[in-house]
Amino acid sequence: MDLRDKVVVVTGGARGMGAAMSRRFATEGATVVVSDIDPPGTMRVADELGCLGHPCDVRVEDQVIDLVDATTREHGRVDVFVSNAGVLWGEPWDGTTPLQERGNPWASNAAWQEVWEVNVMQQVYAARAVLPQMLERGEGYLVQNASAGGLLTALGNAPYTAVKHAAVGLTEWLAIHYGDAGIKVSCIVAEGVQTDMLRGAQGEWFAVAGAVTPEDAAQSIVDGMRKEEFLILTHPNVPRYFQGKAADHDAWLVKMRRLHAKTPR
Repeated sequence: MDLRDKVVVVTGGARGMGAAMSRRFATEGATVVVSDIDPPGTMRVADELGCLGHPCDVRVEDQVIDLVDATTREHGRVDVFVSNAGVLWGEPWDGTTPLQERGNPWASNAAWQEVWEVNVMQQVYAARAVLPQMLERGEGYLVQNASAGGLLTALGNAPYTAVKHAAVGLTEWLAIHYGDAGIKVSCIVAEGVQTDMLRGAQGEWFAVAGAVTPEDAAQSIVDGMRKEEFLILTHPNVPRYFQGKAADHDAWLVKMRRLHAKTPR
């Protein structure tokens, strides 16, 4: 994959990984379309890059369709769609609930639904909207942000863990069903990135536990896209953890329980 002259849509592009990816793609010579639920943030990054900004609530399928249609009207096509938008908890933190209780299975139904809609259904909506034109051309690239939580487990956050596993499964399904039709598919697997979302959820714990900068993550993503890797890794230890899990699931669960017991609350 050479990003030069490619039309790339990035959701969740107003900040964090999305903004860093948008900037990196532009540096590679891509025509970027920045999208986010935050209109001022969307336009701030779009103005910085001199590109199209299109605010979008990815929970609403009609808005995702409109994003694809607007990009196609402006640039003639969508070459790459990066489904990056995501949420951790699905509801605001009241500032008092212990972090490790926020994401338990008994989190509110509304929280579960929000995490599901943003982290999984947006990817379904994007595929429905953009695949027809990609299949007609015989080429296209879907890049889905799934997180290491989709291969391993996000301690303390059951909804996030469940939906990120679903995102990995959906991305695998897309790769299997459309790979021979010219559609490239990649799954971003980041263990921790120093974004406002992560820092707000876990304080500075992840920042001292190996989280990378958004810029470093964006570089890893571009490198993975060049190789057209299915799993695009931002942390070199994730494959080792995943291999250990696959080799002995019971032993892995014991280790994860020990890690959970040490996790700051």
